[in-house]
Amino acid sequence: MTYIAKPRLHHPSLQKNAVGYTRRDYEGKVSTLCAGCGHDSVSAAIVQACWQLDIEPHRVAKLSGIGCSSKTPDYFLGASHGFNTVHGRMPSVLTGANLANRELLYLGISGDGDSASIGLGQFAHAMRRGVRMVYIVENNGVYGLTKGQFSATADRGSVAKKGAVNHDAAIDLVGLALQLGATYVARGFSGDKTQLVPLIEGAIRHGGAAFIDVISPCVAFNNHAGSTRSYDHVREHNEALNRIDFIDLAAEQTAPADAALIEVPQHDGSTLRLRRLHAGYDPTDRLAAMNQLQTLQAAGEIPTGLLYLDPAASDLHQALNTVAAPLNRLAEAELCPGSALLAKLNAQLR
Repeated sequence: MTYIAKPRLHHPSLQKNAVGYTRRDYEGKVSTLCAGCGHDSVSAAIVQACWQLDIEPHRVAKLSGIGCSSKTPDYFLGASHGFNTVHGRMPSVLTGANLANRELLYLGISGDGDSASIGLGQFAHAMRRGVRMVYIVENNGVYGLTKGQFSATADRGSVAKKGAVNHDAAIDLVGLALQLGATYVARGFSGDKTQLVPLIEGAIRHGGAAFIDVISPCVAFNNHAGSTRSYDHVREHNEALNRIDFIDLAAEQTAPADAALIEVPQHDGSTLRLRRLHAGYDPTDRLAAMNQLQTLQAAGEIPTGLLYLDPAASDLHQALNTVAAPLNRLAEAELCPGSALLAKLNAQLR
């Protein structure tokens, strides 16, 4: 329970990263989610990724909306900035925070109910504007807090725990992110940490709008036969498109001649290495990614991995040509530059 504090003392033998933190330093409170919930595995993957990337916890701002998924920021990065918004409004609050201070790393955690229903418009505008963020949707296809009704991402024909059949078409957030202009689009599975951790690392390193749809089974209401979001169904239909890892800037960047290996320079100077598992698949081709996604889904498969990456991604700050310094560091001279400059700005808008 969250009222039970984790011990602050750590065993002295715990390994520390380059900035002096142990993995325990990236944890949060004790989870109140159901035992076996996929969301807890996502939290563990975020902890592992941030520890491996040597990120100082106070440099992270984590934001969420409403739902089981939106509770999870309380369970990781306890020393980070946090803001729990109202239902579906996380993207706009995150956009405002990002514009005010670009020096923080923004992590938006949402769910399929939070992002694909009441927050669908907010999701769309965050993607099309290129807000630099890591947007993670913990997708289980149900409303877990209100007894397991189908969410907007539930597949047509899937069966609820009590036997009801979903007759509505599913909203595919990955397909929408690709269409709306997201520059890093991936899908992971909470039951595959080996794949999920590097996907999160890549999103953190990315210089634009990064979206990860994580299939995260609800053990209470959507982990039965007939569900397309259960552990068994995803494991049986998981079609990984690639394997991903990184080479730090200081490391020697050499690779054997291998047509299946793609190396893409990243925003922070590291190199992302993708090893194709599907011959000829090019994750830097948006149209190819959309076609592959539709082809595999039509065959009943669940494509996972890095689906699309724009190596030349830009973000909202570049589009608006904003000042580099956080707004709270600007003095009166910068905030009130005088009537002459104001007149010049007004003339540009006529």
